[in-house]
Amino acid sequence: MHEHVTDPFVKAAKREGYRSRAAYKLMEIDKRDGLFKSGMLIVDLGCAPGGWSQVARERMGSKGRVIGIDLLPMEPIAAVDFIQGDFSSDVGLGELIALSGGAQVDVVLSDMAPNISGITISDQARAMGLAELALEFAMEHLKPSGAFLVKLFQGEGFDAFIVTARRHFQKVVVRKPEASRDRSSEVYLLGIGKKA
Repeated sequence: MHEHVTDPFVKAAKREGYRSRAAYKLMEIDKRDGLFKSGMLIVDLGCAPGGWSQVARERMGSKGRVIGIDLLPMEPIAAVDFIQGDFSSDVGLGELIALSGGAQVDVVLSDMAPNISGITISDQARAMGLAELALEFAMEHLKPSGAFLVKLFQGEGFDAFIVTARRHFQKVVVRKPEASRDRSSEVYLLGIGKKA
């Protein structure tokens, strides 16, 4: 708790009006890799509490759309569409497609993580399962040349996921933003240029 309260990114998020310290991870990746452009359609999987949706909305300016979906409720964000549901279910996916008008997506974001049980093997398997669901969604709904950013944890299945991502994207990089805690095995995989 002390680490959280004294964390400089937690303090900055409170001061600057972001919903989570995770916003700074996305800002850093966008600054380095130029993810967001005006007029894009962006889908934020597992978006609550909304830090990534806030950044995506800001970075695009007034044009384009951000659609977030999460099992958990989320307080509204101006000019962000939100669905409370499961993107991997027929119902949640149907709502998402209806809201986007069936349009292909420019960027798929996923900062999802499972609830941690403390059993490392089980937690890693569940985290990789979420990443695989996000990748499946991206492959189905991204435009050719679209981008995919997903949280991963280094461990069982990590290397195989990178190999799979390289089959689907022209460029794949792994980023460890400054706002990610050093002791965490968390990293972000960015796939740029979805292959046709």
